[in-house]
Amino acid sequence: MQHSQPTTIHTDFERRSGRFTQRRVCVFENLNNISHDWLGLKSIIQVERVGTRAGKAYQETAYYISSLSLKASDFACGIRRHWGVENRLHWVKDVVFDEDSAQMVDGYAAANFSILRSFVINLFRHNGFDSLTRAIRFCSHNIPLLFSFLE
Repeated sequence: MQHSQPTTIHTDFERRSGRFTQRRVCVFENLNNISHDWLGLKSIIQVERVGTRAGKAYQETAYYISSLSLKASDFACGIRRHWGVENRLHWVKDVVFDEDSAQMVDGYAAANFSILRSFVINLFRHNGFDSLTRAIRFCSHNIPLLFSFLE
């Protein structure tokens, strides 16, 4: 990608929770040097993130491939939505519910409990809880309250 010019570029800035991030999304559609084995490949997306976390500078570059031909701003939105799912679901399941440490090896137990955790997360969020840890602490010994969520 070093010698190719991007088709579109999108840059955004974000400042929140003691972090500053600049994201630069470049879409490359000139794929002449890419193997033809990648059937349906239309775009290569480069995302450069530069910023500070807890006062420390960082820089990272990620690449994505796509069968779509979109503007950089559209890819930027999609990538941010993906990380929103990662942060609001997978991270919560791992950190709050300690899902990765659960040792369930019988049949479909792991899959069933994963579905149950997702159900609980959605139930708490639907009932106004932003913090799952607070929701668990607040509701764990109040069975009537928990059942009221199902009404």
